[in-house]
Amino acid sequence: ELGFPLDEVAALLDDPETDPRAHLRRQHELLTARIEKLQKMAAAVEHAMEARTMGINLTPEEKFEVFGDKDPEEHAEEAERRWGGTEAYAESQRRAARYTKDDWKRMQAEVASWGERYDTLMEAGEPATGERAMDMAEEHRQHISQWFYDCSYEIHRGLGEMYVSDERFKEFYDSMRPGLAEHLRDAITANAARHEA
Repeated sequence: ELGFPLDEVAALLDDPETDPRAHLRRQHELLTARIEKLQKMAAAVEHAMEARTMGINLTPEEKFEVFGDKDPEEHAEEAERRWGGTEAYAESQRRAARYTKDDWKRMQAEVASWGERYDTLMEAGEPATGERAMDMAEEHRQHISQWFYDCSYEIHRGLGEMYVSDERFKEFYDSMRPGLAEHLRDAITANAARHEA
């Protein structure tokens, strides 16, 4: 059971010159090395299980079909560094891991529809503090809550600031319509004040 070959067991039992303690020490070293190897294997399996639970769980072909040549996990390390210890991050990772290709496509269609409607709202000259803009900001917050994590008004306000201060987010929203990032940030702020009043 300890892994001694039968000939070594025979030598231990039959040879009066053999020091059983030396064999046991050697066996202890072998077992310790084996334990370390098994712990590393267990850690690798845990890491693989976590990888299957967290993150976008699509084949490379499905990722390309949904996201094109954009890598949806390009900023995953940065996101984990910034928010990894939060419940919102953990919940977002859990949800994202369950989504199918069709879920991601449906989510993209919702974002595209929202962007078109927000563009129309801005084209009509709706101020960020107007009812329609605040309603669109609320729809934006609800979208995050539905797909990723419970987005409180406080969190949403923080996101609005990030949409303006982080060039990557600003570029994303302004690609829908120039100035949309600032307009949305102001609508988010107004919407939060409306609901917290």
